[in-house]
Formats: sequence, structure tokens, C-alpha cells
Amino acid sequence: MSRRLFYCDHYEIPLPPGHKFPISKYGLIRGLLASDGFFQFECAPMADPEVIQLAHDPGYVQQFLNGTLPESVVRRIGFPWSEGLVQRTLASVGGTLGATRDALARGWGGNLAGGTHHAFSSEGSGFCVFNDIAIAVRWARSERNIARAAILDLDVHQGDGTAQIFQDDPTVLTVSFHARSNFPFRKQQSKIDVDLEDSTGDREYLDALDMVLPQVFAFEPDILFYQSGVDGLASDTLGRLALTHAGLRERDRRVMAAAHAHGVPFVVTLGGGYSKPIQLTAEAHANTFRTASEIFS
Repeated sequence: MSRRLFYCDHYEIPLPPGHKFPISKYGLIRGLLASDGFFQFECAPMADPEVIQLAHDPGYVQQFLNGTLPESVVRRIGFPWSEGLVQRTLASVGGTLGATRDALARGWGGNLAGGTHHAFSSEGSGFCVFNDIAIAVRWARSERNIARAAILDLDVHQGDGTAQIFQDDPTVLTVSFHARSNFPFRKQQSKIDVDLEDSTGDREYLDALDMVLPQVFAFEPDILFYQSGVDGLASDTLGRLALTHAGLRERDRRVMAAAHAHGVPFVVTLGGGYSKPIQLTAEAHANTFRTASEIFS
């Protein structure tokens, strides 16, 4: 059965020459998956600012939308402000909200963007303006009466914004696997943090994952959000780990098979990926959704 994925790569962010954010990867991922012929693609809807304020300070939200953020906050986000950035950001959040609706209705949903886990409640950071997963958790609680949610963040960088937003919320389990010595250098405290040494390879990584997955499902979440960053690849310029494409695919398979076996609605978002050439990153991201199609169909 065909599944839909939300996308927002048609919104352009004007970036200066040499900017290290790999904006081209999003279109590449959609192109790879389109050639597979399995998925349907839907333009992500714009998120309502009132929904965004479920997880973010209203003043911060309005300043971003109006283009009146202090320059220091803009620098921390890492993108110059533009109308294109506003449109893409709202659509990225909207895609995760759409994927959440799909997961609750059909078992799983996917967004070819999102995973913006460095956004705190009142400021952005590290190429993240709003925290789409945190917003979706709060939306699911308010609109769908979800009692407990789990967030499994396997990006190579700690999900510090997510940890901060839910630090005092016992109904949300935050789990982060990340390189110990990588950004952010000032870590927050997730409910479960797995600090990995530089050059960690597939076997050690998967062994650690096998130790943590039972804890995720022992929490008995009503929904599981998966931040599926692929910047753990050995080829990644911002990574520090030594994972292979096969290792990442096995990572995805283990996570998804466990969610499927437990009958937990499952939301897939992207995350980081900065390999050179960027095609290596796009292939790894595409593999995540290919694995989802195999597990959940």
C-alpha cells in the first residue's frame, strides 16, 4: 500500500556562498524516493503559529515571524532571516504535524524535513528555529489525548532543545544518542543520554541501541517520534562517528521493528547529515524511509 510523505524542499532559503547547511539534500532525498515509486508526496501544510506556541514562547514566535529577532538570536540559529525561511520553517513543522496525524490514524507517518532538535522553548540554535517534534508532542496531547510520548533521537548531536523543553515533564521520555565531544558543547539532560566516543562503529552503536530500546517500550508510550539523523556516517563532516550505510539501515530496522511489534504509532522525521559528497547523506536518509516502507506495509 502506498504511503505519503510530507515535503517542503520547494521553499528556498537564500544562503550566502559557502554556507555549511546542505540545503540541496532535501530535494535529492525526495528524488531518490520518487524513483522508487512507492511513496506519494504531499506538500507540507503551514503550521498555525498558535500550535507552535504549545512548545515555544509566544514572544519568540512572533519575533521570528515578523523578522524582529535580535541579531544575537539570529546568529545562534545560523540562518539569515528571510520570508523564505519563515515559509520553510512553518512547513517543516506542518509536515511533522501531518506525519503525526498519519501515525495515529495508520500506524506511521513521515516528514522529509524536521527533526529540529536544537530549538529551545524561547530561542533557536544550530539550524533549528522551532522544535517540530516538541510541538507535535504537545499537539497530540491537547488534540488527541495522548498521555505518554517517547522521543528517540539518533542524530549525532544531542537533542538539547528537546531535552530542555521536556526536562520537567514525566510524561515524555527523551532519549538521545550522540557523540560526546560534538556540538552542542554544553549538553542538556535528557531522560536517557547515550554519550558515544569518537569513531564509534556499527557494532558498538547497535549494541548500545539494543540496551536502550527495551527501556523505551517499557515506558509504554502512546506514540514514538524518531529523529533519524544520519550524521553518524563516517563520511560526515560534522559527525565524529564511524557508522556505515549498512549500520544505519540496521539501526533503522531495529527501531522500526520494535515499534511495529509493540503497536506504537511511529513518526519519522529527518535530522542532520553533512557528508561530502552530499549524495551519501541523501542515500542514507532515503534508506530510512525505504526501511519504514518494508516494516510498516
